[in-house]
Amino acid sequence: MTAALCTILPDRASIIVSGEDRKSFLQNLITQDVSLLDTIPLIYSCLLTPQGKFLFDFFIRNEKDTLIIDCEGGARAQSLLQRLSMYKLRSKVALSLKDNEMVYQIFSPSALSPIKIDDVSCLPDPRHVQCGYRMYGHISYDKKNADFDIWDKHRIRLEVPDGSRDLIPDKSFIHEGRLDDFHAISYKKGCYVGQELVSRMHHRGLTKKILKCVDVADLPEKADLRSSCNGVGLALVRV
Repeated sequence: MTAALCTILPDRASIIVSGEDRKSFLQNLITQDVSLLDTIPLIYSCLLTPQGKFLFDFFIRNEKDTLIIDCEGGARAQSLLQRLSMYKLRSKVALSLKDNEMVYQIFSPSALSPIKIDDVSCLPDPRHVQCGYRMYGHISYDKKNADFDIWDKHRIRLEVPDGSRDLIPDKSFIHEGRLDDFHAISYKKGCYVGQELVSRMHHRGLTKKILKCVDVADLPEKADLRSSCNGVGLALVRV
């Protein structure tokens, strides 16, 4: 078994969604199918503008009688809470925010195959098998042994976007980040906010630019560099 590394992810928050309509409420808004949580412990999804532009990405898990949204922290979390509250209307849901959430990424940057961890508190990261696992709450054992930069460089090499570091809210299309490849989008569920444009871009192949891993020192002409770490970065380049 490949040895795993563990790092703390900075600036994370949780939004707790409770109430009897919690699943249907999110199902009508987000890009992924909430019913997947009946069979897997963690899903990845986005909330879009009505015009289909990126606003937020996040993870969702069940916890007792609530759904927990693992999202970017600080002002971004406040903005997501405000946006969800705007859509609540008469739905029987309650929303609350817990900022400064402890979130850990457990991974192996050298693994040629997925790492295996026999720990029910480690939830498989749904974006990519080489992303490893996410873990929530305070941990005290010796897995906390990696600087964030080690994970960040690994993520960039996998070409996995990191929220608003790589996708510009109100401007980016989620296909630019290939978020369908990273399991953020269901093309089989019913309607959600921005669904029409997402479906059109998918079926007509309208994406003109995508995020690719690049050598920062040899940036392609007209590339738009987003997040970077130790010489590599994600840049928006023409297909």
